[in-house]
Amino acid sequence: MIELRSVARSFAGPRPRVVFKNVSLSVAAGEMVAILGESGAGKSTLLNIIAGLDRADAGTVVLAGHDLAPLDDDALTLLRRRHIGFVFQAFHVLPYLTVSQNVELPLALLARAGSEKADRVAQMLGAVGLGERGASMPRELSGGELQRVAIARALVHQPSIVLADEPTGNLDPSSAAGVIELLRDRIHGERACGILVTHSRAAAALADRALILTNAGLVDAA
Repeated sequence: MIELRSVARSFAGPRPRVVFKNVSLSVAAGEMVAILGESGAGKSTLLNIIAGLDRADAGTVVLAGHDLAPLDDDALTLLRRRHIGFVFQAFHVLPYLTVSQNVELPLALLARAGSEKADRVAQMLGAVGLGERGASMPRELSGGELQRVAIARALVHQPSIVLADEPTGNLDPSSAAGVIELLRDRIHGERACGILVTHSRAAAALADRALILTNAGLVDAA
């Protein structure tokens, strides 16, 4: 489902640097992999490359059978829309939409029928424990609840690939564990494949595998 082969990324400028090189990884359906690393190691950059939001300098990225290298921006947008659910650290819940409307967005972009949208939104809000909050505005929710909205939105269209960038960075330990367990359970249940980028070893321990990103590639977490 996700295949990386010898992926490399460098930053140019007055002080050019190699962020990472020789990153290779396979993630199977139904598997969640955690990627740890020091601040500045390039974890978010790697996730953006996997999502087609950034381009690698070298190597191959294959998602759901599609090699990203020859795809233009429009094709990458369609691929993300159909196959990827992205959970951001900062939530990116739109403040002027209700909780239900936020979760519905991926389905609207895919032009799903109204009845299907309503059913899926209700199902996902129930799954994340927010079944009674669909009419609420984001300002009325706690940080943990906003993260659950972001997860429901990322999963509502049943993506085959789930990417999460520090999804517990703003949460207390109890809420953080609940968020990771929710992601893991949905990935397992939907037979999706997931990559969790985190600085937290406690969060990484809940994944199926944990790896550390270094500038020379990925290594097993001790």
